[in-house]
Amino acid sequence: MDDAITAAKPRHTERELEERVRHRYRQPRGVEQFGIEPIPHEKRTVRWFDVFAIIFGFALNPGSIMTGGLAVVAGLSFKGAVVTLTGGTMLAMVFYVVMATIGSDYGIPGQVATRMTYGIRGAKYVPSFLRTIASTYWFAFQTVAGSMAVVAVLRHWTGVSYSLVSVSLIFGVLQAVVAIVGYDSLKYLSRVALPFKVLVLGYIMVVLMTNGDPHFAPSAVLAYPGLPKSNWILFVTWGNAVAAGSITMVTDAADFCRYTRSRSDMWWGTLLGKFIGEGFACILGAYGAAATMGKVANVFDVASGLADAWPAYLAFLIVIGLDNWTINVLNLYTGGLSLSNMLQRLGRFWTTLIISVLGVSLSALPGVVSGYTAYVGLLGNFFSPITGVLIADYIVMKRCRIDLAALFQENGIYWYWRGFNPIAIAWTVLGFLIYMYVVPTAMMKTISTVLICGVGYCLTTVLVATYWSALGRASRPSEQHGSAEELAWQLAER
Repeated sequence: MDDAITAAKPRHTERELEERVRHRYRQPRGVEQFGIEPIPHEKRTVRWFDVFAIIFGFALNPGSIMTGGLAVVAGLSFKGAVVTLTGGTMLAMVFYVVMATIGSDYGIPGQVATRMTYGIRGAKYVPSFLRTIASTYWFAFQTVAGSMAVVAVLRHWTGVSYSLVSVSLIFGVLQAVVAIVGYDSLKYLSRVALPFKVLVLGYIMVVLMTNGDPHFAPSAVLAYPGLPKSNWILFVTWGNAVAAGSITMVTDAADFCRYTRSRSDMWWGTLLGKFIGEGFACILGAYGAAATMGKVANVFDVASGLADAWPAYLAFLIVIGLDNWTINVLNLYTGGLSLSNMLQRLGRFWTTLIISVLGVSLSALPGVVSGYTAYVGLLGNFFSPITGVLIADYIVMKRCRIDLAALFQENGIYWYWRGFNPIAIAWTVLGFLIYMYVVPTAMMKTISTVLICGVGYCLTTVLVATYWSALGRASRPSEQHGSAEELAWQLAER
């Protein structure tokens, strides 16, 4: 990598730039070419509704619906599950939208943005490595959760029990195709899927509410008290689980917003999409579980048992397929960008292909669903301190102003010590231990760890910067030098 990227280049067309990037990485035509490179301003045209459709589809998925049912089966009441899961998700969104701002402002992926805090090398081995693992797990979880719903519908429709592993593998391959193509396919798929998902899932809700069984009546579901073991610890445990799940996406929030036209488009699309999508998913999943008195977590299994016509079964299968596609394309897409930040000689197409192979392989293990709270708790253990350090550094220390070109410069201001920021890494490790052994469950480990590590990082940086000038320079607000287009062209010519 060059020591500096500052020389101006003659202006080139958008097509010329994309073609240069394609040749550099030897990527096929017809796919998104940009990986770690900043998106030129001419391509930042996405409006709020497309962001809403992407995030809504991301939030309203079989995994989220299943989580609502699992929370009720674990002992929460219907209202307790909805409040817990929606509230936990929106708490995490406070941090998510801060990092999403970097995408709309600078046009870079979230993993590239982490270089400002962890150092150019440190970002590869801490947040990017962990996010690659998280993306692979979430892909497998969503695939298996969706496949369980498919198997349940097919069993009620045909009377035949299909192999969960076989369905998961087929499902996973179909989803991988869209992610490999890139952002445009993701945007169009989300836009097309939105009305179908709302109509079919709304129909499922009506089927549940109008069933003759008195336990399915809205009044009965709203009054469902949960199991006797339900208590504050159970409430916080599930709120922490969904918050941890959302926290794992913080480092990739910018990925979905780097093509947006403005900050306002990003804010409206992201917040509305997440709140409405997550709320709908929680209500639907929890309703089915509460109607069965906490016995069945899979609402598609419940609804399929109530339907008796093939059009209903077909509609269920279509919406499950669209649901999984919209969520899992995002998982593979962000995982590919994370791996691109680690393996810079490979283009986005190739890194997404690698993540797809890993994710599809993991989908053959149904246990990724049954261990949901354990897995996401472990992921939250890592990403809570990462989120705290990133948010504190970006907002408090850098005042939301970074030097875009320096993110790609060896020996630049974000080089720290040999490419690593030991203060950020130390607080990530310390935050891991704080999450595990210090913060009690009743205090919501995920959010508490974010705040503790954020404050700790700022105080430590202020003290150490007095003796370490490189840390002081990197921690101050910086100005962007040159345009995103010039930088993208220079990166493509390395």
